[in-house]
Amino acid sequence: MNYRIHYSCVNHTGKCRSVNQDNFICGGRFMEEGKERVIFPLSGCQSCGGNAVAGVFDGMGGEECGETAAWIAARRAAGISAERDPLKELEDFCRDANGQICTWAEKHEIRSMGTTAAVLVFGKREIGLCNIGDSKIFRFAQNRLEQISVDHYAVGVYGRKPPLSQNLGIPENELLIDPYLAVGSYSGGDVYLLCSDGLTDMMEREEIARTLADTPFEEAAERLLNRALENGGKDNITILLCRIEREKASLFERLFGRNK
Repeated sequence: MNYRIHYSCVNHTGKCRSVNQDNFICGGRFMEEGKERVIFPLSGCQSCGGNAVAGVFDGMGGEECGETAAWIAARRAAGISAERDPLKELEDFCRDANGQICTWAEKHEIRSMGTTAAVLVFGKREIGLCNIGDSKIFRFAQNRLEQISVDHYAVGVYGRKPPLSQNLGIPENELLIDPYLAVGSYSGGDVYLLCSDGLTDMMEREEIARTLADTPFEEAAERLLNRALENGGKDNITILLCRIEREKASLFERLFGRNK
């Protein structure tokens, strides 16, 4: 059985930030520095396998530096192949993106710059997951929203959001990065939500789940964005939704079955 991914992505600077430091990868596209801006919502459909990769990156470390770190990660994620071992591909992505960000920072004499990463790789038989930082990945199935990523937080001050304990852009002589990696299966009808904390800091999970349950898929990303903005829009917001659907079998396959 083959599957297809329908995706819908929105990205917004928010109400309080002057610069958008978020980036993404979906449908092989990301926001490239110095290029024409992407028109949102960005939507489409592609088969699992090939370059079926979805990701969200939330840059940090100053205005242009955070934006650049997220762009470097998105650019590297565009080279992930869903035809190969997903865990190996994701490990290589984290290592390479981390090194490229550190090299850029050293070259430009930047003390600290980095980005979170939340990435899904849709292979033909399994799905690979990787996250580092606090950009999140949820699975929405049977009207239930479940976080399947793992947040990386350090001990913080009570009453304040804790700082990150992991991100891309950490020199190896300071700390070895330790992204969360997992592999699993997917089913037709599953919806995956990848987002920066500009969404989850502005909306409770129960409201996110209700919105996904009550809104047609094609409109859901924009509806979530509008609610996050209505609730304050204090940070950049990136929302990427992926819905898994079975491909229709051809007449030959219906009559004779697929080759295993």
